[in-house]
Amino acid sequence: MREMRRKDKQITDRNEIEAILKRNNVCRIALFDEEAPYIVPLCYGYEDGCLYFHGFAGGTKLELIRKNPAVSFEVEEDVQVVTDPDPCEWSVKYRSVIGRGVAEILEDPAEKKAGLDVVVKAFAGMKKEFPEQALRAVSVVRIRVTELSGRSSGY
Repeated sequence: MREMRRKDKQITDRNEIEAILKRNNVCRIALFDEEAPYIVPLCYGYEDGCLYFHGFAGGTKLELIRKNPAVSFEVEEDVQVVTDPDPCEWSVKYRSVIGRGVAEILEDPAEKKAGLDVVVKAFAGMKKEFPEQALRAVSVVRIRVTELSGRSSGY
């Protein structure tokens, strides 16, 4: 990642950065599109240096990943506006993670199930069984994270 200008806001502890990723379940991913970046919010799970998400077997996200699997992503938490009598002094408290990675559409049924397990665990706190028909119908994407940076303001 690029060097952070505000070193006082930088989170340098990898465990703290990964804890932010594990505590949250919505991120935004940016994909390459021909005319402009394509950004989409999605639900995810994080485990072992990878983000996982699932969805419809077609659509723009998967089309763009097939063309170029390089992605960026962002997650934030604890966002609060901090007011001041002088509106020019307002600020925002937050913690955030920005990263880059390589997305892969999982085809192997065992890998798809493992990825879905990560996503479901992020939401339900446990594994659930998936009907075979559902496994065949859904697409699962793994983003192997290659770069991470964290930032915190007001905490």
